[in-house]
Amino acid sequence: MCTVVSGDLSSDEATITVDVVRRLVETQFPRWAGLPVEPAPTQGVDNATYRLGPDMSVRLPRFARWTGQVTREQEWLPKLAPHLPRPVPVPLAEGRPGAGYPFPWSVLRWLPGGPVDPDRDGGLADGLAEFFAALHRVDTTGGPPPQWSNGFRGVPMTDERDSAIAPGRLAPRIEALAGLIDLDAVAAVWETARAAPPWEGPPVWIHGDPAPANLLSRNGHLSAVIDFGTLAVGDPACDLIAAWSVLSADGREQFRKTLDIDDATWARGRGWGLTAVLPTRADLSDPDPARVAAARRRLDELVADHASALR
Repeated sequence: MCTVVSGDLSSDEATITVDVVRRLVETQFPRWAGLPVEPAPTQGVDNATYRLGPDMSVRLPRFARWTGQVTREQEWLPKLAPHLPRPVPVPLAEGRPGAGYPFPWSVLRWLPGGPVDPDRDGGLADGLAEFFAALHRVDTTGGPPPQWSNGFRGVPMTDERDSAIAPGRLAPRIEALAGLIDLDAVAAVWETARAAPPWEGPPVWIHGDPAPANLLSRNGHLSAVIDFGTLAVGDPACDLIAAWSVLSADGREQFRKTLDIDDATWARGRGWGLTAVLPTRADLSDPDPARVAAARRRLDELVADHASALR
């Protein structure tokens, strides 16, 4: 699930149904023909996921922009997995266009667990810190830079390309909330992130979209990390999305301390975090008051952290 940058709506969305997936599997991988196919409980914006039998999944890009994610996961997940402390998807096969579907696609090992619940899973900070510390240590030789097909994850904050933090994307999202939030306070978070010193170390591996739906938990603890379509080598501040979209205030403090994150990286991370927790007008008018409160709380916590850093 890619939640920070939406799909490329300038091109037509591929038609993906149970029947299409079944025909793709039957014609290209007949050894799996006859296995049940059903939509995964959680669907992404940029990729559709279907469960294939008891222990596999089929992942299919919805838009042309994201087809590079297939190649990236196929090539790099097997190389990264041995270095990581939690399971990640295991590519089993790469499919080609067919059955009316125009893009490459993947068959992956299904990982047990459900999406983390930020309001209930309290034991995530240590697992997340351990995972990202390990990911950021892996040798980056030959790794993909921020680029079109990974949403330019990991770019410097002032990069003007089409990333979630680019002015053309983020400014309209902020302005659309006029009258519902403190626009000046939110804009100040973004401006401070853009003004923060850039990452001075070597580029590191980043997941790119560590949102709740891409982190699996069992018994309240991190059990696996999925959806590496936005995998890139760049600024680790991008992965601080998890600090704001997943962790509580106490967990966030523990996460930062364990990873020893400097002030400049934390400021840039607030900018990336803003792209994940900035609500829509619909979020703030949801008939469920608990959902509205949760949306406001995450944004308020990010803005308050910025304000405390200025004191």
